[in-house]
Order: sequence, then structure tokens, then C-alpha cells
Amino acid sequence: MQINLISDTVTKPTPEMLQFMFQAEVGDDVFREDPSVNALEAKAASMFGKAAALFCPSGTMTNQIAIKTHTQPLDEMICDHYSHVYQYETGGYAFNAGVAVNLLKGTNGKITADQIAGAIKGDFDWLPRTRLVVLENTCNKGGGSYYTLEEIRPIQQLCQEKGLKLHLDGARLFNALVETGESTQAVGEMFDSISICISKGLGAPVGSLLIGDADFIKQARRYRKVMGGGMRQAGYLAAACTYALEHHVDRLKIDNDRAKHLGSILQELNYVEDVRPVQTNIVIFDVKAPFTADSFIKLLKTKGINASPFGPQTVRFVTHLDVTDEMMEQAIAILKGIK
Repeated sequence: MQINLISDTVTKPTPEMLQFMFQAEVGDDVFREDPSVNALEAKAASMFGKAAALFCPSGTMTNQIAIKTHTQPLDEMICDHYSHVYQYETGGYAFNAGVAVNLLKGTNGKITADQIAGAIKGDFDWLPRTRLVVLENTCNKGGGSYYTLEEIRPIQQLCQEKGLKLHLDGARLFNALVETGESTQAVGEMFDSISICISKGLGAPVGSLLIGDADFIKQARRYRKVMGGGMRQAGYLAAACTYALEHHVDRLKIDNDRAKHLGSILQELNYVEDVRPVQTNIVIFDVKAPFTADSFIKLLKTKGINASPFGPQTVRFVTHLDVTDEMMEQAIAILKGIK
């Protein structure tokens, strides 16, 4: 039995999702004539209380389009040093938007209004103009940490006072919301734009959405086209995302709980140095020498577990809907059997 904990991006459509996809009505989305894409975009916008949404192939694209739309060259964005937009999007903020990045060192990927206030640049010719703040919820490299609305609100108020735009990289936002019980509508009130990814724990094969007001999405659509994201009969993919939003959100609590259980098991093992706080579906831990992350992952692979390295001694597990109770039991038995 192969137990794939390398990421929640490895999920495959359920039989019910596949059937829903095959039944989708499709057209040409570049001409805005794909009814399934149109329905998904309307659904996502309504969920967050926004006017419009844009269907894209990936969360990297939705983030990059948001940065480009909110900024001009020689601007800068503020984000945590663990942020996906900085760590894992190939420097796209510089390549696509021509902006600088102002990195803050938060706590497990979370920054505060006070930190942001202290980082805003003065209005001088020799400095980039601070224009955008990006938050990630949940924060991947922060171990699946999440912001509550109470933590976001002072950041939103600061951005309003200083004329800054606020974007949410909400790739795993729903993993946070099943923990906090907060609503998508309340989240929508906090941000100028929101990116959500449906191809992670929600289980769609492809797809992310960028959500915002009508003028923002109108310009974002142009940037999607120039980045090569104008898909044609994308309704088959959009249908999978619609199905996921209607059927797979609540079950994310199962993934979160399984990750927390894995974290508690790892804390008891003598070859584990440290386990980061497990808040959602990501488990990050350090192994002791003589193990390295690479050697430990190679050993796990021989025993049927896939994982990813997150540093010289650091390993990441991610739970998702393709992980069964039987797989969890076997993974725990394997981990306990390593000496």
C-alpha cells in the first residue's frame, strides 16, 4: 500500500466528482461562453460577498495576477518570509509585476499590523512605493498555521488607513475555516482580493479562483490571458471545482484531525527532534542525526510512505482525502517501527 503524504496536491477526483465532470456543459471560456466556468465563478464570488471571480489553472497564477493587478513597477509588496508568493513562485513578483518584496519575520508565517506599520516605506524617490500586503492562510511553510478574523482585522484597518491593498493567498483557506468556524463572507470583507485553490485538499484535479470586485477582475482577466491562462472548454475542470466546493469542504476537518494525530505520534518517537504546532493538515518535524531529511525520506519510501523535505533535517507530511483510516494506521505503525 502506497501512502502519499508528499502533498495534498496529489488527490484524484472521486467517482462522484468524475461523473459530475463528464456531465458538464462547456463552451469557450475565453469568449466567456462556458456555462460551467461562469457558474463556478459566480458561486465563488457569492461565497465571499464579492462581485466577480476568475478561474485559473493554478494558485500561483491567481497570486501572480493579483500582485500584477494591484501594483505598478517600482512598487513593493509586504509579506512574511515564509510566504508562498516569495518562497515558491519563482520570483514571479519581480518577473511579472516588476515589484520589490519587503520580507517580515512573523511567527510561523503570520505577521502583525505593528510589523507591517513599521515596514511601510517613506515617499522618497530612492525607495519603492509600498502598495500591497499579502497574507497566506493557511501558511504552508509555517506548518499550516492560520490567521483568525480577529488577527486579520487590525491589518485590514491599517491597510485602509495607509492606502494599501490587501491580498489573501487562501490556497488552504478552507482548512482554516473548518477549524475556526468563521464564514467566507466575513473573510471577503477583510480583503481586496482572495485566491483559493481547489486542487489541494478539496480534491479537484486542477483549478484556483481569484476573487475581487468587478473592475479588479476585468483587469485580472487580461493578465490571465497574457500569462497563457485563457483556457477554452475549461468547464470540465470547473465542474470538478464546483463539486468540491459543494461536497468536500466540511470533510477537511478529518484531514486536520489526522494530521494532529500524526503530530502527537511523532512527538513520542526518539528520532524526532521537534514537531511544529499542528493546526490544520500539515505536519512539519525535524529528525535527529544520523538521519537527514533526505535519508529519512528515502527510508520512508522503501516502506511505502512518500513525504517531502523542508530543510536539511526537516520533513513535511500533508494529509488529504485520499488518505484512508487504514493508511493512517499503517503509516503510524511504520513510523513507530523505525529505530
